[in-house]
Amino acid sequence: MAHDDIAALECAFAAAEQDVRALAHELSDALGTWRADPGSWSVAQCLDHLATSNRLYLRAMQSPADRALTDGRRRRGPARPGFVGGWFVRMLEPPVRPRLRGTAPQQIRPRPSPPLADARDQFLASQREVVTFLETYADIDLAGVAFPNPFVRGVRFSLATGLHVIAAHARRHLWQAWRVRGAAELHLPGAHHEETT
Repeated sequence: MAHDDIAALECAFAAAEQDVRALAHELSDALGTWRADPGSWSVAQCLDHLATSNRLYLRAMQSPADRALTDGRRRRGPARPGFVGGWFVRMLEPPVRPRLRGTAPQQIRPRPSPPLADARDQFLASQREVVTFLETYADIDLAGVAFPNPFVRGVRFSLATGLHVIAAHARRHLWQAWRVRGAAELHLPGAHHEETT
């Protein structure tokens, strides 16, 4: 039987997938790639950013998780972030406060003009990779095994923190993407709505 903390993470990842499908439903590429100004992101860029960051986090988490599985480091408690990790996760949660907005690291900045359908599909594929990771390593000591943060040198998070960061980061940028979609629909009221394929 799945532990409650693992089930909660599974629900969070499933909710993100459902949210993206709703976000992109009947949304034309014109609306999905619209940007309020050159310094802002489109809906497609929000999804592209999430897909890239998901995969970079998983890449950093993979080797420590494999070693823990090989070494038999079994679950000792819930997969919850520690004090610092929990603070970081909370800072990612929407709504995003203006003073907490920052610039994404260069390696996870979105492509300049990704097509909406491709960005959506890349995000959904990356979410499936996250779920596969969780299913594979659910029984190791997720709260006790650390990995190097791929964006901040010298900082290490637990695997549990990494999974919660991925979930909160998705909520943050899906909140942003819905706001961009609303602005795009006001700015381009005559744009055709169509389901991306």
